[in-house]
Amino acid sequence: MARFLIVEARFYDHLNDMLIAGARKALKDAGHKVEVLTVPGALEVPGAIATASESGKYDGFVALGVVIRGETYHFEIVAGESARGIMALTMDGIAVGNGILTTENEQQAIVRADPAQANKGAGAAEAAMALLAIQEKFR
Repeated sequence: MARFLIVEARFYDHLNDMLIAGARKALKDAGHKVEVLTVPGALEVPGAIATASESGKYDGFVALGVVIRGETYHFEIVAGESARGIMALTMDGIAVGNGILTTENEQQAIVRADPAQANKGAGAAEAAMALLAIQEKFR
């Protein structure tokens, strides 16, 4: 049994609730312990994971949130930089599944977040578990 921390960028409550439900179920079904930490936005997710990983309390992490394209360039910055930060963490050997959705509109986000549809929260949890298994294989 491993300990996972879901770090969620809480901006769209209804979408995040679906992502968390999918991730939590996947992790619990696999027999793992799960906690959730909320941060203001997607840009804060990598920093929160980095800080939490230093505690040694968690074996893996699931990054969740939703970034929907708006009328400004802000979408590209948030989507790209949050993904870059998460990738840097994985390159440093931290097991992180990236479930931060980047969509054109809310309807696309609903389809991806909903556990009865694309279930990207569970997909991110499965990715984190897979990375943890790889780490354990090579330790």
